[in-house]
Amino acid sequence: MSNVIVNRVKEFLNRFPPFHFLDEKTLMAVAKAVEVRYFGAGEYLFQKGDPAQDFFFVLREGSIHLIDQEDKGEKIVEICDEGDVFGVLALLGKRPYILNALVKEDSLVYAIPVAIFEKVLQENSRVSLYFAAGFASGQVVVRRDLSQGQKARSELKESSQDNGLMIFTGQSDMNFSKDVLCVFQGTSIGDAAKAMAEKGVGSVVITDDRKFPVGIITDKDLRNRVVAKGLSYEVKVEEVMTSPVITKRKDAGFAHLYLTMIKNRLHHLIFTEDGTVQSPVTGILSDHDILLSQGNSPAVLINALMNTWEVSEMSKVRDRAELLLKYYLENEVAMDFVANIISEINDIIIQRAVQLAKQKHDADHPEAANVKFCFLSLGSEGREEQLLRTDLDNAIVYEDVPAENEAAVRKYMLLIAEEIIEILLACGFQACPADMMANNPEWCQSLTQWKRYFSDWILSPNQMALMHATIFFDFRPVFGHRPLSDAMTEHIYQEISGKSVFLNFLAKNALLNPAPLGFFKNFIVEKSGEHRDKFDIKLRAMMPLTDMGRLLVLSHRVVGINNTFKRFEKIAELEPNHRELMLEAGKAYEILMRMRAIEGLRSGSSGRYIQPEALGKLQRQLLKNAFAPIDELQQVMRVRFQLDYFNS
Repeated sequence: MSNVIVNRVKEFLNRFPPFHFLDEKTLMAVAKAVEVRYFGAGEYLFQKGDPAQDFFFVLREGSIHLIDQEDKGEKIVEICDEGDVFGVLALLGKRPYILNALVKEDSLVYAIPVAIFEKVLQENSRVSLYFAAGFASGQVVVRRDLSQGQKARSELKESSQDNGLMIFTGQSDMNFSKDVLCVFQGTSIGDAAKAMAEKGVGSVVITDDRKFPVGIITDKDLRNRVVAKGLSYEVKVEEVMTSPVITKRKDAGFAHLYLTMIKNRLHHLIFTEDGTVQSPVTGILSDHDILLSQGNSPAVLINALMNTWEVSEMSKVRDRAELLLKYYLENEVAMDFVANIISEINDIIIQRAVQLAKQKHDADHPEAANVKFCFLSLGSEGREEQLLRTDLDNAIVYEDVPAENEAAVRKYMLLIAEEIIEILLACGFQACPADMMANNPEWCQSLTQWKRYFSDWILSPNQMALMHATIFFDFRPVFGHRPLSDAMTEHIYQEISGKSVFLNFLAKNALLNPAPLGFFKNFIVEKSGEHRDKFDIKLRAMMPLTDMGRLLVLSHRVVGINNTFKRFEKIAELEPNHRELMLEAGKAYEILMRMRAIEGLRSGSSGRYIQPEALGKLQRQLLKNAFAPIDELQQVMRVRFQLDYFNS
């Protein structure tokens, strides 16, 4: 080819992955080796079962359909777009083709010799990762490894360079004390305090004669449990220590260790040889160590929330949390870690809001204030998936009281509910358009009334009941008397037991939104209205997965797992024959969560509607790959719950 043509080929390839990962010299060598081929409409580049050619292909212009030949006829798997790579089985293992490549419009194709590209594949890790992640076109008939896709999206782009947060991606050392002050049981408080002073530390670990940890005493314990109560310094340490202690291995991973401290409100976490209390102490991690390891972090934000009663300050902290969220999303930090951190921050704000509401109204309603209640998060927050401050869905359940007290108790509960919602709105959360919030009298009810609700929804599963089920079955206790929430869960499973028809209806509802596999060159977008020409990632991709995840945990009577991708992980354990599919469904949901949150931060919205043109080719392909498990899982649900028979 002439230099002019070679340069044009090179410029075109450089616009698309994986070619833009090549250096100038390698890209030029590839461009020189390219054969430019023209195909007329109706021709085939290759057909299913044909032996692999010595080339793979890139579409320059035109239209090529990749088609699978099935017993029921032909099925279009993909329509190749400009810059799409296809026919890669010639490159990856030289296996026969599994699809037909039919030219639908006169097309210009670049044929790239396998011989020259095999060396690139071996030497360039980013190029090999592109293919390993299944980004080439026409592989939908082979289940994608979505975890490879996530890895690819992280590595095939430039990462944020906020070094203050590197600890969360495992790229920074964790500071902790290896020289731990320990004293044996039977030591006096006075001697323990003296040892702390001499060593200049704020804690001492209490051990048994085998040097296994049995408790811990901190400076705060000495102030509150010894000095403030006037105890003798001769009192033994085991009388004032915090026990039992929580222990971990020091190599357990920062995210796990840090979340353990957050969840258990620990200021110190003890390391032992095997991570249990039945082995010697090897180190101790303090919240001060964490703050020394990083600057701006969840530890700082959570500490700020725990030390303020000002709503304006709470709002500022939640604003700062979105900077962390943006960093985590851009750098592919594990989604379970991200969801845990943001949910913990949201939960603390809710807990503070309830406490502030009680402080304001308890004095005027002393009897009602003693009634046990539980504040419940619903929907995405109930599933620990509300990364952005989108719609509030919540409720209150309170214990049953005598009929003569019901009016007064209900008045009090609605007063604090109204106060809680006002505080959450002031912190930047959005009101639920359907008014499914605790300050709505319908969703602030006694335990008996909640049981009636669930019984009605289960026994009479009309469309409204199923809509309520998709929201209210994902409740999670955030503040108050947890046994009330447990009683609701127990009641739900009692009602479902032996009533498979409800699960059939729930399954039918879960299949209302089929997987959006048919967009090919274009997304299935909204046809009209405010969001015309945008893709609804919530309705068309996320809801089918949340609905099926909920259905599966209900059918297996799984208690205590609300998060969608964790639900699929659990079902993978319970259904080993579907393990791979369930894990892929969970990964798909993580990808969709991340994409929605990134869009929301970018556009200052809920992230629900995505502009397809704003997505790069890798993002579009990763999104397409995430749809495949939805389709396969819906087929499984259709058979399992006999929906073809059920609909007849």
